[in-house]
Parts: sequence; C-alpha cells; structure tokens
Amino acid sequence: MDVQLKRGLLDVCVLAAIKSEDSYGYKIIKDLKPYVQLSESTLYTILKRLESADMLTVRTAEHGGRLRKYYHITGEGRKRIEEFKKEWEEILAIYRFVTKEEDGDA
Repeated sequence: MDVQLKRGLLDVCVLAAIKSEDSYGYKIIKDLKPYVQLSESTLYTILKRLESADMLTVRTAEHGGRLRKYYHITGEGRKRIEEFKKEWEEILAIYRFVTKEEDGDA
C-alpha cells in the first residue's frame, strides 16, 4: 500500500479510536487491534503528528502511581474524520471503476 495513503488511513483510525472518549496509548493500540496492527513507535509518531496539527490535545494524569498521557480529539480532529468520510466515497468510486473491468473478464 502506498505509504502516504496508509499514513492518512492510520491517522484517521487513531482519531476514530478517541472520538468517543479520551484514551491512552496502550488502549488505543488494543482498540485498533481487530482492524489494524500498530506498533507503539508508530502510534506515538502518529499521536505527535496529530497533536502538532491541532487534531488532538494531551493531558497527563496519575494512574496507578504512574503518569499516563490521555489524548482528546479536538474540533479539527473531528473535522478530519468527516473529510475522510467524503474522501472515502471518491476512493470507493475509483475502486468500482478499476474492478469493473475485472468483472467483465470473469
């Protein structure tokens, strides 16, 4: 898969994982596991990129005697999810066009 396309998909997946409630790294990875395999290093790179783009905010709270970072989606992050939904319709249309020729060959 194209690296840029995959990067964009992973960004939206992470945003979707925190859209309902704030979350932390391990839980995000666990929530995404049925859909996509994500290493910790990849996740934290994505989280930093999304924070820099103002799509999420970070707060630190104590949990079990340790500090844990919690991530919260912003309006920009929600806007990105909505943009992705519109873009996906275009991607599906392209997919249908590309595979249409294969249907006729069968």
